[in-house]
Amino acid sequence: MTALNQGTVSSLPSIVSRGDYDRSKLKHGIAHIGVGAFHRAHQAIYLDRVLEKSKSTEWGLIGIGLLPFDAPMRDAMTAQNGLYTVNELSANGDRNIRLVQCMTEYLYAPGNYEAVIQKLTEPNIRIVSMTITEGGYLMDNRGNFQLQHPIVQADLSSQLPQSALGIIIEALHRRRQAGTPPFTVMSCDNLRHNGDQAKKATLAFANARDPQLASWIEKNVSFPNGMVDRITPAMNPELRDKLNAVSGVNDMAPVISEDFIQWVLEDNFVNGRPDWALGGVTLTSNVTPYEEAKIRLLNGSHQMLSYPSFLSGLRRVDIALQDPLFFQYIHNFLNQDSGPWLSDIPGMELGSYKKKLLERFGNSAIGDQLARLCLDGGSKIPGFLLPTIHANLKAYGRCPRLAFLLASYNHYIHTNKDDQGDSYELKEPNALAVLQPIIDSSDPLTFLKNTDLVGDAANYPEFVKEYLAFVDHIQKEGNRKTLEKLDAISPPTH
Repeated sequence: MTALNQGTVSSLPSIVSRGDYDRSKLKHGIAHIGVGAFHRAHQAIYLDRVLEKSKSTEWGLIGIGLLPFDAPMRDAMTAQNGLYTVNELSANGDRNIRLVQCMTEYLYAPGNYEAVIQKLTEPNIRIVSMTITEGGYLMDNRGNFQLQHPIVQADLSSQLPQSALGIIIEALHRRRQAGTPPFTVMSCDNLRHNGDQAKKATLAFANARDPQLASWIEKNVSFPNGMVDRITPAMNPELRDKLNAVSGVNDMAPVISEDFIQWVLEDNFVNGRPDWALGGVTLTSNVTPYEEAKIRLLNGSHQMLSYPSFLSGLRRVDIALQDPLFFQYIHNFLNQDSGPWLSDIPGMELGSYKKKLLERFGNSAIGDQLARLCLDGGSKIPGFLLPTIHANLKAYGRCPRLAFLLASYNHYIHTNKDDQGDSYELKEPNALAVLQPIIDSSDPLTFLKNTDLVGDAANYPEFVKEYLAFVDHIQKEGNRKTLEKLDAISPPTH
């Protein structure tokens, strides 16, 4: 098996494809905070394509890890000179293995935050992008920045910040002092209006530090919105070894993903950008319609599938979608609950998009885990499902499938065993404080009355009635049997 580093690139097995460009000539133009699997299978892939087609040398990538658990990535990227492979697997069994070459350095911040800040002050760094998860923006469930959060307070009291936002603000402060043009802050996280969220959080944080700095950032820094999409399952040692056995490459940090990829990006960059369109990015002045469609359909379907199928004893997304019961449940959600409130947009015909979603979810080659979809539901449900819940309640006063999902989630956070008796760990890293009073309560209405999670759903008597009916049936019969009787328990609204 061939070791992976710059010295072995020319001798890698022929099954591994790579872009035809000289990475030794690349200068760092983009710094990315949070080099996880999704970034490496998504934004870095697009950049790799751009560099190959444009032959530009000014947009090389430097990766940055801020957290102690980024140490394995540091070790891998240091040993491999920033190189890694992406295994793109289609539902029909086709496989494409690509060597990604655009990242030429990796900085590990713990113990050396100053080096990261100094890198971001270099004039050639013109974009700072990030995948720091929804929780990294430190917004509460009402959309307000948590100024009193311990991370924020620690950064404000220190001359050497350690959070992503604190480091970005410190770098912008130094650039302002030195007369260096600012960089664009580009969020690549999977949340609505991610650029607007990044801007709101950055300005609130900066204003607490220095109102004049905040004013300068507001006037001079751009925060483009973007919609990102690619299913990228989590890696583990067993899967890593299987991928490497196929590629013939000893990659310490390979990535596995589906073959589908999409990025819709607001063309709002203050200090230049790569020719993203060359890599297949859709550039637009308004990302919102694409964002709404993707979040309501893909992310909404993921949430609808997650708890009922996991609690029924299933563990993989593709296996759940191959089950006629869950396939029809998600099919009906797409076409009857979420789809009717959306319209076609350029390059995104919704009928084809919904059909493709079901194909993607059923991709056995990537074996996406239902546990990944269940993670952090208290933060996901308000963003991914609440708009659809509101639309249906305003139109019909009720919505059986969504009531069933909420009843299933309420069951999930109150128990530690699925319908088969297998134990699981509740993982709610960003919303546990909101969920704890619900978990501590034996009254199922405590959940439905929490406006942070489900808005004003408790004000619709028919919806409350069907939710309570599903809670009762799930407790007595389990999730699968309840779903089998869904129409009998609460007939469709339309």
